[in-house]
Parts: sequence; structure tokens; C-alpha cells
Amino acid sequence: MDNFISDISGQQFPLEQRIVGASIRQPIYRLIRKEYPNFGKDKYIAVSELTRFKEAYITEFLKDESGQLSQLDQQVIQSFKDNKVISASMDNDCTTAPSVGERVADKVAEFGGSWTFIISFVVFLLVWIMLNIYWLNNKGFDPYPFILLNLILSCVAALQAPVIMMSQNRQEDKDRERARNDYMVNLKAELEIRELHEKIDHLIIRKEQELVEVQRDQVEKLSFLLKKMEKIEEAFKNK
Repeated sequence: MDNFISDISGQQFPLEQRIVGASIRQPIYRLIRKEYPNFGKDKYIAVSELTRFKEAYITEFLKDESGQLSQLDQQVIQSFKDNKVISASMDNDCTTAPSVGERVADKVAEFGGSWTFIISFVVFLLVWIMLNIYWLNNKGFDPYPFILLNLILSCVAALQAPVIMMSQNRQEDKDRERARNDYMVNLKAELEIRELHEKIDHLIIRKEQELVEVQRDQVEKLSFLLKKMEKIEEAFKNK
């Protein structure tokens, strides 16, 4: 297997890991130059060595104004280093089953915000009013102005409102978690796309170098053949 010597560490690496400095993006190239001033566009570095500078660049890129990395950014960087799918880890984090109270709150909020509840409650009010005014001749258990009905409505509203708020707060937590997950996935996708662009650039430059070497080899062979032809011609002329 062909090897090359890294111009940074002086160690030998497989030839397929060789990357020329001209193919490295400018921000990462500046980081390398900051640590190794002698590194130039015509120098070579290994993929494993370049990964360290990429991680340093990503860390600096994601730092906020305070110079600190958020917890989400740290998780994204770690998943990028480990080459793991970040959506799979988020699915595992979201497997917590809701409690009985949360399920009841969701059901109450779902039923309380439906036309079924509205129509049923209107029918109940009409039956209550008609029963006390017409059937019991306004002398029943709740005559006009329906004090007992007002008490029941007040109790229903007082109990229904906090239960619905519980469900809404839980839904807001879900939305916050979904937005957090979307941010992490989008950030990871952006980093992966940048990495893909760099790999394509490295591949193109490597192929160009291989073509140049092949052309140089062909030119040397042609030059050798021409010199040999000239010698043969001279030999024929001397005869």
C-alpha cells in the first residue's frame, strides 16, 4: 500500500487519506495555519488530522455571543463526531408515557373544544330551562332566574379552565421539544452538507492531481521515445 508523509505531524498515512492544502476551505485552512505556520497550499494533510481542525472550526462557529456552546449545540457536535443519526436519539428521548392526569386533561380538552360538547351543553340548558318553566310551571327545583343552573355553570367553568390549561401547557412543551429537535436536525444537516461539499472538492482536486501526474508521465515517455527516435535516425544517417 502506498503511503505519504503528513506535512503537519511527519507521520505516514495511506495515500487515499492525502488531502492537499489547496482543497481545504479557508476558515479551516486559517486554523491550520494558526497552529502550523509552515503549512501551505501545496502541503499535504491526512483526513484524520483534518477532522480535528473541522471539529475546532464547528465549535467556534456555533459559539454564541458569550463564547459558550449551548447544550443543543454540544449534542449536535457530539453526534457529528460519533457519526450517529441524531433523530434516532431524539426518538428514544421522547418515549415517556403520559400520566393518568395528563391523559384525562387531554381528553377533557379534546371534548371541551368540540362541537359535540357545545351542542350537548346547549341542549342541556334548553331542557333545564324548559323543564323548570313550562313543565314545572316555574315552581320546580330551580325556578327563574335559575340560581342552581348558574352555580353548576360556574363550577363547570372553574374546573374546565385549569384542566384545559394543563393540556395546553403540555402541548406547548411538546411544541418546544419539537422545535428543539427541528433545530438540532437542521443544524446537523447543515454540517453534513458542508462535509459533503468538502469531500466532493477533495475528490475533484485529487482526480485533477492524478490526471496531471498521468499527463506528466505520458510526456516523459513521449520525450524518451522522441530522443530514442532521434538517436536511431542519427544512427541511420551515419551509416
